Amino acid sequence: MANTILVADDDRAIRTVLTQALTRLGHEVRTTGTASTLWNWVEAGEGDLVITDVIMPDENGLDLIPRIKRVRPDLRVVVMSAQNTLMTAVKATEVGAFEYLPKPFDLNELVRVVQRALTTPKSNPAIPANTDAPEGEEQLPLIGRSPAMQEIYRVLARLMGTDLTVMITGESGTGKELVARALHDYGKRRGGPFVAVNMAAIPRELIESELFGHEKGAFTGALTRSAGRFEQAQNGTLFLDEIGDMPIEAQTRLLRVLQEGEYTTVGGRTPIRADVRIIAATHRDLRILIRQGLFREDLFYRLNVVPIRLPPLRERSEDIPALARHFLKLAASEGLPLKVLDQAASERLRAHRWPGNVRELENLMRRLAALYSQEVLGSDVIETELADTAPEPTGSAAPDGEGLGAAVERHLKDYFTAHQDQLPASGLYDRILREVERPLITLTLTATRGNQIKAAEVLGLNRNTLRKKIRELDIQVVRGIR
Repeated sequence: MANTILVADDDRAIRTVLTQALTRLGHEVRTTGTASTLWNWVEAGEGDLVITDVIMPDENGLDLIPRIKRVRPDLRVVVMSAQNTLMTAVKATEVGAFEYLPKPFDLNELVRVVQRALTTPKSNPAIPANTDAPEGEEQLPLIGRSPAMQEIYRVLARLMGTDLTVMITGESGTGKELVARALHDYGKRRGGPFVAVNMAAIPRELIESELFGHEKGAFTGALTRSAGRFEQAQNGTLFLDEIGDMPIEAQTRLLRVLQEGEYTTVGGRTPIRADVRIIAATHRDLRILIRQGLFREDLFYRLNVVPIRLPPLRERSEDIPALARHFLKLAASEGLPLKVLDQAASERLRAHRWPGNVRELENLMRRLAALYSQEVLGSDVIETELADTAPEPTGSAAPDGEGLGAAVERHLKDYFTAHQDQLPASGLYDRILREVERPLITLTLTATRGNQIKAAEVLGLNRNTLRKKIRELDIQVVRGIR
């Protein structure tokens, strides 16, 4: 069925591209470069779908959406924006946008969004606006405009109005607690407390008391009643960091809270209702821990309702200059001299592998602000501070003359550098094998166009063994890959 789609964008090229793409799908397209014309069409009852930019000459597109919703609540609005930050995605969701797409957008993705908007049944009303949201990039909870971060922003924006349990995974230093805080600070529980607890930092014998509290006399030394983290986080958010380090006994009690919505203190008998949103995080592979009997599978599925993977900094190197500027400004706000990086310095930062991820970058920027007298920092300064690490090649190939063994050794050195203060208690051997095994099998299947018989022959594996590993490693087999 043909529909009329209203497009508002002050960029003529974008209007032309969208007109051509949507007309080919059989839709009628009307375009304008102003918000006022778009509003006149909507108010007159025209259009089955709106696609609008945020920044237009006469009005902000996000400000227009609440007015559209008041006069035509069923009219869906897709928002596009070059201001592709987390707050733009959150605000678009708050005012009732059907979907948010950062510019530059993938045309095929936009077409899919249009088709969903026109065919999906109408459902939930818009999330109430968060009038407390901060303004300005320096105050953003997360920084980065890379495609990987844009996808995270979109997922977070969809989660802000929910109480769904979230599992955040990623290497140490990628900012897992920042994501958890953003979910709380801009979500429906922002008026309640945010309580963070690191499982790896608490002695195993004290974890249950730490989480659930204890009664007076529950154990030797329990001289008074003590509230646990669940009680402290009531009506708010409880962030369980490094959940993979939780003892199996405490896992059983946590599972009961997630299943029943209540818990008892250590030494207590009266159930306490838990009105808490749970966000968990880990840098470990919980599936390996499950196979080793160190983590409950049923608890994993309770926690992994919405998984979010944070990319390591090396996978979003285009964000490094903005992050570096942010950390230098942060250091200046704390009393250190304000520094800026020249272009060569920024490029040198992008060439580094950052085994410690964003945390390593932040520490470096603080060190530069404290130790160097010049206001503008060049690549020579960065080179001095990163003297022990050579620049990585821009492509995917290993450095000239480096064999597989040397490449693996380099990777492991990066890992031990990043985790020297918090090595896993066990399972490192299986984890490293899995990291090598999965890409090897995936790339072999790609090379054989999904032919498992041929892939098994190339790998020297029995066909049934290969199938078992595909299941265990959760590898998606696509046939006919070219």
